Amino acid sequence: MRCVICHGDEVKVMEVKEEFVVNNNIIYVPVRVPVCQSCGERYYDRQTVRFLEEVEGELGKKGAKLKEIGKVLMYG
Repeated sequence: MRCVICHGDEVKVMEVKEEFVVNNNIIYVPVRVPVCQSCGERYYDRQTVRFLEEVEGELGKKGAKLKEIGKVLMYG
């Protein structure tokens, strides 16, 4: 597969983290997608997009299953 943006020929399937912002929280959702190693362009299939849409819907509800992995604090 060649990248449609930079025409690079090194596109590899990698785990990336999609970021959702809910209130003041940042939520990362890991997904495996092809990524161009030259420019970073990501390629999502229909199944992955549906999964991310479902996750986004669940995040809007109370009681979504989230695991705390750290905290970010702001001074001032």
